[in-house]
Amino acid sequence: MKIFKTYRFLFTIAVVVLMVSACKTVAVLPTKTPVKNVNIAALTTKIKANYPRIGQLRSRIKATYFDGKREQQIIVQLRMKDNNVIWMSATMLIPIAKLMLTKEKVSFFEKFQKTYFEGDFDFLNAPYKTDFNYTDFQNLLLGIPFSDPAAGRWKQISNPQYYILEPQDRKGFQPTLFFDPVSFLLKEQRLLIPGTTQNLSIKYLNHIKVEGSTLPQQIAISLFDGSTLKRLDLEFSRIDFPDALTFPFDVPEGYQPIAF
Repeated sequence: MKIFKTYRFLFTIAVVVLMVSACKTVAVLPTKTPVKNVNIAALTTKIKANYPRIGQLRSRIKATYFDGKREQQIIVQLRMKDNNVIWMSATMLIPIAKLMLTKEKVSFFEKFQKTYFEGDFDFLNAPYKTDFNYTDFQNLLLGIPFSDPAAGRWKQISNPQYYILEPQDRKGFQPTLFFDPVSFLLKEQRLLIPGTTQNLSIKYLNHIKVEGSTLPQQIAISLFDGSTLKRLDLEFSRIDFPDALTFPFDVPEGYQPIAF
């Protein structure tokens, strides 16, 4: 039996070598280093097989924000219903703010200045000249690329550590996607924001498996505007998928609308 396994192993290697010699693209298997001239369609199939499938998700997030001068830390309670709602409640010893995203609108209030906002996604996009929607924010939290690597035409950028994909048509946000060659998980996505000098980097530093789904455990978000680097680090804990969740959101009386 041992000899048979050895011959089978050698035969497999020989077949792979012949495939590499005869073809410009090769099949995609987990490897420590990326395969050159990878079959991108086969690679994206592996990538999308890893996407987490959630009904409802709950988590605690330790969020650390650095604006280039000082650092602040808050605790965020996250609740999410797939493709429907993202709810966050932030605390700094005491509750300080709530945010709720749906496909239709953004709702937010904060307790320091007693202000609130209800409207579209321009509220979140305008400061950074981005164009993100509900699906983008959900994908960010779940470790899914903003741009679908199975859609459109992509090219592989040679790299000894990651599978790096870029669209052949470098227009719009010009995403660059980095995937682990063993797990096929998204490790980083970089975006050049059109019409600006801003570069956005989202790194997935660690993952955790919960009830069969692989989810980000640490996310590092960096925005460089050409002179200042801003960073938001998210550390997830207590992740679970409860059958029932509530998303309470009521703006307290007396709060003033944010001029926008």
